[in-house]
Amino acid sequence: MNRNKARHSRLRVQSKKHLAALVSFLGVIALTGPVHAQPDTRLNWLNDYPTEARAEYVFACMATNGQGSDVLRRCACSIDIIATIISYDKYIEAETVLSMQLVGGERMSLFRTAASAKKLVADLRRAQAEADIRCF
Repeated sequence: MNRNKARHSRLRVQSKKHLAALVSFLGVIALTGPVHAQPDTRLNWLNDYPTEARAEYVFACMATNGQGSDVLRRCACSIDIIATIISYDKYIEAETVLSMQLVGGERMSLFRTAASAKKLVADLRRAQAEADIRCF
């Protein structure tokens, strides 16, 4: 019985030490204020695509390639690869050119013939091809 009392006493002392350490730690956090994770600015260019744009791409990709978790994973991979190759601004410009090319008329011929428009679309197509190779 004395052994049980001694063991119980040691556990109580250890519990008090742990509690004291926890209270001390929480006190330090309270004094220093909230902790906020700072994004790594070196990687910001990798994540300049808004979530909405990524989701739209994945939905369109899944509509083209089928439904299911495997296709979802591959489509998400695809937009991630594209995001590492071209900036979001260039992606939007290329998507705009592609949509304007679908509109008929003389005014829209600029989007089909201008060298800068062709380069934007070519860069997007190359990024998509790379994404297809790596993800599909």
